[in-house]
Amino acid sequence: MAKHQEEVYRLTGLSCASCAVTFEKNVRNLNGVSEAKVNFGASKITITGAATVADIEKAGAFDGIKIVENNQSETFQKKRLWQGNLHVIISALLILAGLILQANLGSGHPIVTSAFLAAMVIGGYSLFMTGLNNLLRLRFDMKTLMTIAVIGAAIIGEWVEGSIVVILFAISEALERYSMDKARQSIQSLMNIAPKEALIRRDGIEQMLHVDQINIGDTMIVKPGQKLAMDGQVLQGRSAINEAAITGESIPQEKQSGDFVYAGTLNEEGILEVEVTKYVQDTTIAKIVHLVEEAQAQRAPAQAFVDKFAKYYTPAIVLLGALVAIVPPAFFGQIWSDWIYLGLAVLVVGCPCALVISTPVAIVTAIGNLAKNGVLIKGGVYLEEAAALKAIAFDKTGTLTYGKPVVTEFLPNEKYHDQENLLAIIGALESQSLHPLASAIVEKAKLEGFDYEGLNVQNFRSITGKGIEGEIDGTFYVIGKPEYMKGIVTTEDYRQFEGHVLRLQEQGKTVMLVGAEDQLLALIAVADQVRSISKNTMKQLALSGVQNTVMLTGDNQRTAAAVGKEVGVTDVRAELLPEDKLKVVKQLREKHQHVAMVGDGVNDAPALAAASVGIAMGGAGTDTALETADIALMSDDLRKLPFTIKVSRKALTIIKQNIIFALSIKAIALLLVIPEWLTLWMAILADVGATLLVTLNGMRLVRMKDEDEAHHN
Repeated sequence: MAKHQEEVYRLTGLSCASCAVTFEKNVRNLNGVSEAKVNFGASKITITGAATVADIEKAGAFDGIKIVENNQSETFQKKRLWQGNLHVIISALLILAGLILQANLGSGHPIVTSAFLAAMVIGGYSLFMTGLNNLLRLRFDMKTLMTIAVIGAAIIGEWVEGSIVVILFAISEALERYSMDKARQSIQSLMNIAPKEALIRRDGIEQMLHVDQINIGDTMIVKPGQKLAMDGQVLQGRSAINEAAITGESIPQEKQSGDFVYAGTLNEEGILEVEVTKYVQDTTIAKIVHLVEEAQAQRAPAQAFVDKFAKYYTPAIVLLGALVAIVPPAFFGQIWSDWIYLGLAVLVVGCPCALVISTPVAIVTAIGNLAKNGVLIKGGVYLEEAAALKAIAFDKTGTLTYGKPVVTEFLPNEKYHDQENLLAIIGALESQSLHPLASAIVEKAKLEGFDYEGLNVQNFRSITGKGIEGEIDGTFYVIGKPEYMKGIVTTEDYRQFEGHVLRLQEQGKTVMLVGAEDQLLALIAVADQVRSISKNTMKQLALSGVQNTVMLTGDNQRTAAAVGKEVGVTDVRAELLPEDKLKVVKQLREKHQHVAMVGDGVNDAPALAAASVGIAMGGAGTDTALETADIALMSDDLRKLPFTIKVSRKALTIIKQNIIFALSIKAIALLLVIPEWLTLWMAILADVGATLLVTLNGMRLVRMKDEDEAHHN
C-alpha cells in the first residue's frame, strides 16, 4: 500500500556513505516521491510522498538495502562479520582455486580464466551493476573507479589481479559496513532499552499491554528488578531507581510519591505505582534517540570539507589515470599494456573509500558514546565546537550551586533562657512567609524535629525588604536583616553578634537576626550551597585547556565573589539581568571566538543561543533544555562537561589523523607510478589498509570512559 505522508524507515545493508547518496537519489527519482533524505549515521531514510516498500527496496537493490518500518526497530539483530557476506567467501575460494589451477595448467588455460572470471562476477556483481550505471550517467564515485579498473584488467589479460581487486574491495566494503553497524549499536541499544510491554491497571483491571496501547493517565505497576516502559509520576511506593540509561549517572536515585520517573530506567527495590504522563513516542528516551540520530545526520565542518573534496578529487583521479595510461605510450614510445595497467592501478589507489569513511565513523561513534554517558550532542558541528572551546560561562544558581537555599549557621544567644524551643518558634514564624529564604529555615526546623506546626502565630506581618514579625503565646517576635534589627535590639546584644554578621556576609551568606521585645535571641545564616563537584570541574576544565571560566549571576557582588572564589572560576560577573548575561556572552565571543554557556535551558535561553555552544543542565527533566540547547547534560552533573570536551577533542584529533593518513597513503602509492612499481594488488591493498586503519582509529572512541565519574563512584 502506498504511503502519502512523511514516513521514516530503518535500513539494513547500507554499506557506505557514497551508497547512501546513490540510494537517496534513486528514491527521490521514484514516481510519487517529492523528497528523500538518508541519515547514514542512523541508517534510516525519511521519505515524503507516495512510494511502496517494494519500490524503495528496488531503489536500494544495488547495495542489498532492505527496509524495516521505524517502529519495528526491535527486530534488528547483531550480525557477525561473515553474515551477509557469503558472496565474498565464495569469491575468495574461487580465486584460491584459480591460483592452484594456474600453477598446474598455466595462466592462459580456459578453466583458469573461468575460475577468475567467476570470482570477479560473484564477488563484484553489485559493484559492476552500480559502476556501469554510474558510468553511463558520467557519475564518478569509488564504484565507478573500481568497475573501470576491473574491466580494464580483464581486457589486458590481468585476470588474477582483476579478481584480487574485486575481492579486496568487497572485503573493504564488508569491513566498512560492519564498523558503521558497530558505531550505530550504541544508539540501537538505547532504542531497545525500554521494555515493549508494561503491567497496566485500567478501570480496576491489571493487564499486560504493549507500549503503543498505553494511554496518558494509566497506572503502571513496576516491580523490583523491572525496567520502566513509560515516563510518569510516582503515585505510590518508594524505591531506588537506576537512571544510568538516561543520565549516565550510575548511583541510584531515591524516588517516592510525586517524583518523576523515566522509561528505560531500572527499579531496584520497592514496588511503584506510576501514573503515565507521556505516550511512548514522546518519552525522554524516545526523544534522546531521535535527537541523537538527527545529530548523526548533521555534517560536521570536517565532514563537509571531505565531501566537497571528494566531489572534485574523484574526477581528477579518473583524469590522472587516463593521462598515465595514454601519455607515456602515445608521446614517449612506451609499451601500451604496461601503462594501461599503471593507469588502472592509479584508479584503484585513488578510490576515496578511506577518505569518505574517515569522518562519519568518528562522529557517529563519539556522539553514541556521549549519549550512553548521559550527554546529548545535537550534531557534528557542536562536537567540533566543543573541541575548540576557549571560554565557558556558567549561570550560578542551579548550575554551580544547587539553587536551593539552606541554613548554614544557627547561633542562639547564650543569655536566652528558652533555647530548646527557639527553632520551633522561628520555624512557625517563617512558615507564614512567602520569601524564598523562609523555606530553608522551615526545612531546618523540620530536620531538627521541632513541632513548629503546633504553635499558633498571631498578628503576623511581612515588612517588605526588612523582615517579618508575629506573636506566639503572648510574646512578640521579629526576624529581619541586621541593619533593620540594629534599631530594635539592645546595642550590647548587637555588638555581641556584629563580628559574626560581618564574617558571614563576607562569605556571601544572607544573615538574619531574631529578636523578642528588645532582646537579640539568635543569628541565622542562609546560603545557596555550592555543588561539591563544581570546584573539581573547574580544575578539570583548566587541565583540558579551557583557561577562562566565567560565573554569571544576578546576586550582589559580595555574594558572587565569595561563591566564585569557592568554586574556582577565573572571572565573576554579578548583578546581571537576563539581557546583561546575553551582552557578556557576546563580549566573550568577540574576545575568545569559541565560547560555551552553561545554564538550565529555560531562564538562560538568550545567552545559550548567543554562545557558540549552548549547554543545558538536567535535560532529563526539562523538554525546554532538550529543545533549546546544542548540548544537554542529562543529569545535573557538571563532571560530564570536561568528559564531553575530552571526547570532542579526541574525535577531532582522530578525524584530522584519518584525513591526513588517507591522503598520505594515496600520495605515496601514486608516487610509485613514476618508477613503474605500482601494481593493482598493491593499489587495492593500500586502499583497503587505509580504510581499515581509519575505521579502527575512529572506533577507539567507543572505549573512552568518564574516568572522573568512575573514580567518583
